[in-house]
Amino acid sequence: MQVRTRLAVAALAVAALSTSGCSWFHGKQHTTEAYKLAAESRPLEVPPDLDRPSADASINIPSGSSSVSASQVQRGGSTTTPAPRESANAFIVPGTRDDVFGKLGTALAGVPGVTVNNKSQLLGTYDVTASGHGFLVRTTAVDGGVHVSSIDPRGSLDTSIEATKVIAALKAALAK
Repeated sequence: MQVRTRLAVAALAVAALSTSGCSWFHGKQHTTEAYKLAAESRPLEVPPDLDRPSADASINIPSGSSSVSASQVQRGGSTTTPAPRESANAFIVPGTRDDVFGKLGTALAGVPGVTVNNKSQLLGTYDVTASGHGFLVRTTAVDGGVHVSSIDPRGSLDTSIEATKVIAALKAALAK
């Protein structure tokens, strides 16, 4: 019975020492100032294999100037898009987008029942309301001029009666 008691006491002593938080088991890292700080303000630890670039041949970048930046593509290509087809809610006017945008403002002011809520020359759009129906009149530079169209809130061509009437009035005003 004494052997069993001694083994129990020894096991209890080992368990108490190993779980008591004895300084033997903490090591040096927890005594430095960095570990006393909050987790957000501690210095970043980078594993040794991640502190230098990989020398793996599968990720080598080929030499030469084969890449193209967006600015190079823009300079080399045309800033216009192919002309879409005309419809009852869209037409093409010869000229530049900025000139047509200015003429559209004057033409919209002359269309009865149309209110210009907002305009953005940078985007080439007028936010208008006609008979309680709101939509955009958008100008887009295309090959051969400027495409003028009515756009609904979803971004699609607006085929409502109000938009069709406004586009017809704008087409007639800009044809003069």
